[in-house]
Amino acid sequence: MKKLTLAGRVSIAVVVLFLATLWYMPMWQIDLRAPQYPGGLSMKIWINDIKGDVDIINGLNHYIGMKTIHKKDFAEFVFLPTTMLVFMALGIVVFILNRKLVYYLWTGLFMLIALFSFYDFYKWEYNYGHNLDPHAPIQVPGMSYQPPLFGYKKMLNFEALSQPDIAGWFYIAAGIILVGISIYEYKKMVKK
Repeated sequence: MKKLTLAGRVSIAVVVLFLATLWYMPMWQIDLRAPQYPGGLSMKIWINDIKGDVDIINGLNHYIGMKTIHKKDFAEFVFLPTTMLVFMALGIVVFILNRKLVYYLWTGLFMLIALFSFYDFYKWEYNYGHNLDPHAPIQVPGMSYQPPLFGYKKMLNFEALSQPDIAGWFYIAAGIILVGISIYEYKKMVKK
């Protein structure tokens, strides 16, 4: 089995450091704007918590029949930190083994975790925006209130913007580094 280049070995440390930001900064943010909230409302999603204007958002969402948001309702706040810690520990194993194939497998595992995480987030948003209380005070036939997974969406008089926050950008950068270095390592191997 071929050994990693210096770039491959350095990338392991960089990826682990980038992923460590998940415990110190928010991953994702959803910002809401409406005429009655000119300063906007914001919800920050961390690896193990939800912070920001959650209580105000819960109060508003009650009127249209959306479920309230509570940290305890998210199993993801338990399994995502554990998953990322295991992934980071595997990075140390990849560094020690110093083999391209193991690095490729580590990259593949990251991509599976990332795809599952985005699917899980989409599924949560779908349920949150579609499974409405039929006895809600405000009902608009045929209307759903699913926030955008990524990007902008207008819902009634609210504008919603969903995007990565600081740790989310580091997470995306970690994925780009892993894929980029995997391609680089493969091309170096093929040339020999």
